Amino acid sequence: MSLTKKSSYFYDLPENLIAYEPMKKRSESRLMHLDRSNGQVEHYHFSQLPELLQAGDLLVLNNTKVIPARLIGKKITGAEVEVFLLNQIDDSKWECLVKPGRRLKPGSEVIFSDKLSCKILDFADDGGRIVEFYWEGSFWKIIEEIGNMPLPPYIKRKAVEEDKKTYQTVYAETRGSVAAPTAGLHFTKEIFQLLEEKGVQTAEVLLHVGLGTFRPVKEDDIKNHKMHSEYCQISSQTAEKINKAKAEGRRVIAVGTTSTRTLESFAENGRVQSGSKWTDIFIYPGIDLQIIDGLITNFHMPESTLLMLISAFAGYENVMNAYKIAVEKKYRFFSYGDSMLIL
Repeated sequence: MSLTKKSSYFYDLPENLIAYEPMKKRSESRLMHLDRSNGQVEHYHFSQLPELLQAGDLLVLNNTKVIPARLIGKKITGAEVEVFLLNQIDDSKWECLVKPGRRLKPGSEVIFSDKLSCKILDFADDGGRIVEFYWEGSFWKIIEEIGNMPLPPYIKRKAVEEDKKTYQTVYAETRGSVAAPTAGLHFTKEIFQLLEEKGVQTAEVLLHVGLGTFRPVKEDDIKNHKMHSEYCQISSQTAEKINKAKAEGRRVIAVGTTSTRTLESFAENGRVQSGSKWTDIFIYPGIDLQIIDGLITNFHMPESTLLMLISAFAGYENVMNAYKIAVEKKYRFFSYGDSMLIL
């Protein structure tokens, strides 16, 4: 079996195991503990995480904030259209996705409310558009009021107001993502309190999650897959904290694949550099990870780059066996699903 073949990462997932709704309480999610040294699996609840970690461990969190990026508006003709915020270019201009594209050529105007409208300026990559917005008052206040959360495409329901809270980590800080760093959704303030009492430390990095996170791998040979670039940064304080932990032999545990990709994007000779950049790092078996000693993550889609990343860290056989067990034990899968701790 070739670990660079896309089909090696396929597994059968019954549709009823996909989590379309969040848990009533974040920390009630189940937590599978996978020992990467021997492939052994144990079952817990996320609220038990502090018991599984030890004093001196350093958890690395991605503090990006999901924006309610999906805007529904009308053209002057009255036709309903969707404008999806993707990347901010300057104060008023954004790269956006639009639906239906044939109705939104350069020059088209869209009205979202009596306080917000936009004009399509030009075409962008992958069928997108360069859009200029016009508003009265606070742009972000309006977006928070009228925008819809960009739930993943496999959640086949419309976003509701409650998703603005549940599809956001409790430590979200810097606006810019169009998908949540979902491993962090399980954390509560109470869990952070217990972790602090245990002597577990935290540090924050930033990676704005783009739509590329849901983009399927089309190439049969995964080495030919091209990741979309995402903006990330690590402060000098965070770099110092991580490098100190590494030097002292303490475990660095990434919360999520986005934190992992950020750390590995800034890794040099087993240390982390500070700075900011656009990263298109793609981690799959055969690529060594330099920084992380542990990973908290959700259960990912078959044949996805995220499944390939955790296979690189935990070992392909270990991961595919753990997923088989997760299906048998009826774990909940994907963004609003259950979690896994790999140590």
